[in-house]
Amino acid sequence: MSTVISVVSAVFWGVLILSVLVFVHEGGHYLASRAFHVRATEFFLGLPSRWKISRKSKKVGTEFGVTPFLLGGYTQICGMEPVSDELLAPALQLVMRRGRIPVTDVASELGIDVDHAYGLLVSLCDWAAIRPYYDPELGETPSQKNYPSSFETLERDPNHLTEYDRGHDFSLPGTTAAGEPHETGMSADEFLAHERSRTYLGASFPKRVAMLAAGPLVNIVLAFLIVTFAFMVRGVDYIPNVNTLGGVEEGSIAQESGLEGGDTIVAIGDTDVDTWDDIVLALQPLLESEEDFQIVYERDGATFTTTVDLPDGEKVEALGISSQPRQTYHPGFLEAAQATLDYTGQVASYVAQLLVPTRTMEILDQSSSIVGISAMAAEAASTGLYNLMMFAAAISMSLGFMNLLPIPPFDGGKILIEIIQLIIRRPLSMRAQSALSYLGVGFMIFVFVVVLKNDIFRFLIG
Repeated sequence: MSTVISVVSAVFWGVLILSVLVFVHEGGHYLASRAFHVRATEFFLGLPSRWKISRKSKKVGTEFGVTPFLLGGYTQICGMEPVSDELLAPALQLVMRRGRIPVTDVASELGIDVDHAYGLLVSLCDWAAIRPYYDPELGETPSQKNYPSSFETLERDPNHLTEYDRGHDFSLPGTTAAGEPHETGMSADEFLAHERSRTYLGASFPKRVAMLAAGPLVNIVLAFLIVTFAFMVRGVDYIPNVNTLGGVEEGSIAQESGLEGGDTIVAIGDTDVDTWDDIVLALQPLLESEEDFQIVYERDGATFTTTVDLPDGEKVEALGISSQPRQTYHPGFLEAAQATLDYTGQVASYVAQLLVPTRTMEILDQSSSIVGISAMAAEAASTGLYNLMMFAAAISMSLGFMNLLPIPPFDGGKILIEIIQLIIRRPLSMRAQSALSYLGVGFMIFVFVVVLKNDIFRFLIG
């Protein structure tokens, strides 16, 4: 029974921490997209699913909700997939002119097959420029797996803004409802450019990079704040590095020599000491020599000298003295932030070494999969909120830096593709992007298998 409880506890805490951190990660992408006026149609806690509880925002159009599969989260930013089809503009113009149009009519008007027409319309749906129309008379419902037979316009104000665009005002004269024709007053190419400007693809290079980097950076910032405020609130435990004894063990050589807790050690043998570290360093060679030596100490303002009589023929490893008890230091914000910054640098360096072939396996052997994370999360939760929060911060920071690695499909890999496209001044071919993605997925599978094997031996087999 205890084993079952342990497993359930590990699954619960592992899923909870990972879900929250991935949700926060996706929140970074979402907030960045909204800041740059890029459309985002969905923002969910949990993996994509047909079953969900959600609410559509009247202000920004985004559907916020939760799905049953609570292992992460996702946001749907419009126009993430590259599209280059000269018929995209006329297809959009057809929908705007008709209001609602069957796919077969689009195919007929453009002289293409139905599959090609579907591809164009689905791409425009991904831009939130149009939407599918589910005809109840045909038995079509939004919950069906395939797209319906028709597509329609979205509600637009006179400035052509949809519910997903900041600043829309549907109370203005000239607003058209969903499914009604909408006069754009532009050429097909001009209106397509207008719609593209509201997508990820239409954003400038700095904005695209910022949207990609926002997710990992939010994870890192969250971890930074947690660790910094944890240092400030709980404080940092430390052992005072002073030469005053905290205690003397009963029956020890130190007690037989007359030493007591509170005595301040001045000299050991021929060595003057000022700190606890000095005491440890001075004692070690004298104990190993097995020869008697003297200690000079102060008590109540007076100075005394005692001779430490080591047992003949016996190896002595400890004198029987202890340092001052642990104390807690509460740093201010700047000092705590500096300590957290040092920790952040260590994590970044650790993750970056995954890319160094000579260090990859060493780093992976010290890493954990979801199995290990779940087990450690449960253990941290059992020891208190502080340890749980610090563990979550460590995972959040690692997750952030992992996603910044220049490996597709990580965010860092997507940023790498954006940089390559900026250098070559043209979109990277889908074949090249696919090749990079396959390499990245292969690396991720390799990492997953190695760390999972390590966790199985570490936590399940022992």
